[in-house]
Amino acid sequence: MATVIDRASARAARHPEKQGRAESPILAKPPWLKVRAPGSAGYGETRRIVKSHGLVTVCEEAACPNIGECWTQAHATMMIMGETCTRACAFCNVATGLPRPLDPTEPERVAQAVALMALKHVVITSVDRDDLADGGAAHFAATVRAIRAAAPAATVEILTPDFLRKPVAAAETVIDSAPDVFNHNLETVPRLYLSIRPGARYYHSLRLLERVKERAPDMFTKSGLMVGLGETREEVMQVMDDMRCAGVDFLTIGQYLQPSRKHAAIDRFVTPEEFAGLETIARAKGFLMVSSSPLTRSSHHAGEDFERLRDARRALRAA
Repeated sequence: MATVIDRASARAARHPEKQGRAESPILAKPPWLKVRAPGSAGYGETRRIVKSHGLVTVCEEAACPNIGECWTQAHATMMIMGETCTRACAFCNVATGLPRPLDPTEPERVAQAVALMALKHVVITSVDRDDLADGGAAHFAATVRAIRAAAPAATVEILTPDFLRKPVAAAETVIDSAPDVFNHNLETVPRLYLSIRPGARYYHSLRLLERVKERAPDMFTKSGLMVGLGETREEVMQVMDDMRCAGVDFLTIGQYLQPSRKHAAIDRFVTPEEFAGLETIARAKGFLMVSSSPLTRSSHHAGEDFERLRDARRALRAA
């Protein structure tokens, strides 16, 4: 008697760890969250370049609602170190499992795509690689250096993992590669970490951002929050204060959108007016740059925001 293993079905489960979870309804989006389906000529050209270089983008893997707008303008956020994450965050659409070995040609392929797209500002992110001794730090640094060589005029922004339980030298390796912006998202308030970001630790992530400023005081730091997961306004304000104590320059705040019925449920849709209020509070707390809106994502309008961030620092120092 033969036993048949359906490998196609196994591959179809992007989030095997969530299959036993109860389903929650996906709420209808309010008007301010509805966007056009992608399909422009610019979108098609960006997609062609990404695919021809064998690259992965967080725009696709995380089901970003801004993909049509960004790819039309030839802005794509590259996701390095594969498309499979070792973490199982309740909010994230990136596939979970055991990743493949690192591809040593990837940094150069990313750099070639950046040069071909003539990007002025590039954002590089990655999956979590807890399976690697350095969490992928050396690969991250190699990618930054390759971009510097292939597209020296481009500014580089990185959105990194937390390097939890890795040597301090891992984070230092990435910092020393000298990106223009070092981004690491706190994602949510401390109270919700166990249910939303169980593989991470709030104060470790905060310490990573602080360490960047200690090692490279002039490097811009950035972090982001999702709202609509059940956090309170007071908790969000406390996270803002924590970020400022760690020297974070740029804060992004966006609406959490539920990828599937197995993911964390949306507690509520935060109104544009509430987002505007949070931006006012954040600016009063001293952030150089704040992006707060329902569709804000870490890399949305990153190039334009970087220019504003740099101008804000110049104005502050000239005052």
